[in-house]
Amino acid sequence: MQAIGASELIINDRGAIYHLNVRPEEIADTIITVGDPERVAEVSKYFDRIEHKLAHREFITHTGYIGQKRISVLSTGIGPDNIDIALNEIDALVNIDFATRTINDQKKSVSIIRMGTCGSLQGEVGVNELVAGTHGLGIDNVLHFYTQENNQEEKAILDAFEKHTSIHAHKIQPYIATASAGLLKHFKEGYSHGITVTCPGFYGPQGRILRLPLKMPNLVDQMTSFRYGQHRIANFEMETSAIYGLCNLLGHQCLSINVIIANRVKKEYSKDMGKAVDHMIQKSLGIIAGI
Repeated sequence: MQAIGASELIINDRGAIYHLNVRPEEIADTIITVGDPERVAEVSKYFDRIEHKLAHREFITHTGYIGQKRISVLSTGIGPDNIDIALNEIDALVNIDFATRTINDQKKSVSIIRMGTCGSLQGEVGVNELVAGTHGLGIDNVLHFYTQENNQEEKAILDAFEKHTSIHAHKIQPYIATASAGLLKHFKEGYSHGITVTCPGFYGPQGRILRLPLKMPNLVDQMTSFRYGQHRIANFEMETSAIYGLCNLLGHQCLSINVIIANRVKKEYSKDMGKAVDHMIQKSLGIIAGI
């Protein structure tokens, strides 16, 4: 097998992959991703012990234990472009031999669970509530750089969304990927379920107007009103679709959990975001530690 070139797989002087600055033995098989680097410590403070603390740029990683469960928490920064870096490097850590720069014959599957913040697109899914995404529907472009094949349900949801929004008229080609059923089944009580839309920006792509007019002024309302069978769009944010898409392609398990900090239908914002995020962390860690 041909070795992967030094310009393609960048390994630093300590034998760690470049952006994450993590060595293969420093990452757990259960990985929590968060956007905010400061949130890593807010998660790991609930670990019983911490083995590794690593950092490079916005990528902070803490690996430790809750009981006998080894868990890593890793910050990705904001946006699907950063997810492309984080997910590919996580996969490299578990499925590429750094000594020979060759792909392992035996592939390893890890569990990647996002804990993030988001905006609700349904009036009844209120601020401070938790959402587990059944699907990640991307209006970004990360997955278009990879070869992806959808199942029949995914194709049907995507086709219905495209017809409902006429988003193709604006030269946007959405994509969709599904959460891992084996993870999603554990997050029922206290979690709403629905499609999570991933946007490539916070302002215009999420329908916010400051000084610039919008090219698609009705998109947020169209997302709220979208239905396909039992499926509806519950929330939107900036990472889930890339996580789901890349995890499915690479053979990893994935789930995105988000706390609502803004209800875009009711124009409400959380009065205590820190408390809401901490509730998500504690409740979800309790479940993750037992899986």
